[in-house]
Amino acid sequence: MKKFKKVTMDGNTAATHVAYAFSDVAAIYPITPSSVMGEVADAWAATGRKNIFGQTVDVVEMQSEAGAAGAVHGALSAGAFTTTFTASQGLMLMLPNMHKIAGEMLPTVFHVSARSLACQSLSIFGDHSDVMSARNTGFALMAESSIQEIIDLGIVSHLSTLKSKLPFVNFFDGFRNSHEIQKIEEIDYDTMAEMVENKYVEEFRSRAMNPEKPMIKVAAQNPDVYFQGRETVNKYYLAAPAIIQEYMDLLATKIGRHYHLFDYVGAPDADKIIIAMGSGCETIEETINYLNAKRGEKLGLIKIRLYRPFSIEHFVKVIPETVKKIAVLDRTKEPGAIGEPLYLDIVSALKDRNDLTIIGGRYGLSSKEFTPSMIKGVYDHLDGKCSHGFTVGINEDITGTSLEIKETIDTIPEGTINCKIWVYFSANLL
Repeated sequence: MKKFKKVTMDGNTAATHVAYAFSDVAAIYPITPSSVMGEVADAWAATGRKNIFGQTVDVVEMQSEAGAAGAVHGALSAGAFTTTFTASQGLMLMLPNMHKIAGEMLPTVFHVSARSLACQSLSIFGDHSDVMSARNTGFALMAESSIQEIIDLGIVSHLSTLKSKLPFVNFFDGFRNSHEIQKIEEIDYDTMAEMVENKYVEEFRSRAMNPEKPMIKVAAQNPDVYFQGRETVNKYYLAAPAIIQEYMDLLATKIGRHYHLFDYVGAPDADKIIIAMGSGCETIEETINYLNAKRGEKLGLIKIRLYRPFSIEHFVKVIPETVKKIAVLDRTKEPGAIGEPLYLDIVSALKDRNDLTIIGGRYGLSSKEFTPSMIKGVYDHLDGKCSHGFTVGINEDITGTSLEIKETIDTIPEGTINCKIWVYFSANLL
């Protein structure tokens, strides 16, 4: 198996590394914490960096996120592979065009450093409020929890969008992943190019607007046909999960890391599990490894990779038969709802399982700390009050939703050395 160069980079650069490879055009408008993606793409284009097709990406900065989304839509309609980078209110301004892009089955990948939406106040920090507000656009939603996953699953997204004809939002947690720096394997462009199936490239190009091949576009439909038209896409969404897993398997043959639509970690005979997605999964996995090994617990975690389209078939297969209680953790809040989005999906997927207790809770809004002690508190809650609609990580003293953290645990492996390095520059050396 090929060995790849080890590099140190942040999540935004990792996403751009993949987006640049597969794109002819990048239409951008900066918004924290996604701005770095557009800046890096622009810098690479200015120095003549080539994508996997041997071309320099055409990076165009618009005057708003809405304009960037419109430019993406137009470039896709002209047969150019196009991407963009955004977050939070920027993603909200793209929603109208996203509905059209998905409705017209135009393959693209939007890279989103997921961020809080401005509600009672503005916040530039990370949670899943923005991507959850894009659930009904028709875009597939792919979630990552580390810098390596941003590259790996970003490749899967760009390959899958071509074959499935579904546009993708490839998202990772703002700041927690977008600006986090890790040492990872950088997948080179030659390897990416080897995985592209050219027949799907040609198929996409052939659908471009062309005066020599006229077609009807942007029609208006009345009640007699609109409903039927919306249902014509069903077969594409039903087929997409298998296509995405196919490319995950292909990626594994190239890089040696195996991904699935839903990945289970923990005790094979777990009785309690958490279901989550995003960077919180890294902390949850570390915590259950500690509790299972040191205290003999039987805990597990299901990591959501592909959130839309949600494949019940693939999901139910990863749940250990021994599981009795499930806590679903959402990194967003939907005021007035009886549960947050991921929780409602899990309950719907498992509606026929009368032997399970399923509760939902909220954590980590606007990058609020999410520690191993809090995760243990969630598992303790499953054995205790086991009430739905809880919060963890804050002191919510108005309606009393917060979990009490009764114990502080330290999951750092024995022998780990932590260092703080101070760098001093002398004025005489500058």
